[in-house]
Amino acid sequence: MTDLTINGKDVSLDVPGDTPLLWALRDNLRLTGTKFGCGVAQCGACTVMVDGMPVRSCITPVEDLEGSDVTTIEALEGPEADAVRKAWVDLDVPQCGYCQSGQIIAAATLLTEIPQPTDEDIDFAMAGNACRCATYVRIRKAIHEAAKMLEA
Repeated sequence: MTDLTINGKDVSLDVPGDTPLLWALRDNLRLTGTKFGCGVAQCGACTVMVDGMPVRSCITPVEDLEGSDVTTIEALEGPEADAVRKAWVDLDVPQCGYCQSGQIIAAATLLTEIPQPTDEDIDFAMAGNACRCATYVRIRKAIHEAAKMLEA
């Protein structure tokens, strides 16, 4: 049994300790916004926040999360998240949308840490998030747009 907080609610996960967080979220808690992409932490589709930092849930065993605070795309909030979502819509960032929960979590985290990121900051922060549709130019532009919204 692993006790943690998920999206602001105390949860006891009754799964084997080596179960990846991704599957506990999707299969046990029915939080399906977090996606399975590669299973080896290379694509970013499974990204969630753990204690305020982006983490690949596909390789993170629940036993390592005792007492942690996990936030999925379903509960991501705050001015950075709001600005990113608005910029994503305004600039038509998603195509298929599959990678977007991980992209949005990574972008909101970046803006929390670096309110006015450079292209290099964006490239570094977003490097682990693959987009099969190759919307990288729009993603970068949307992050800059979200930063401008936050500046106002």
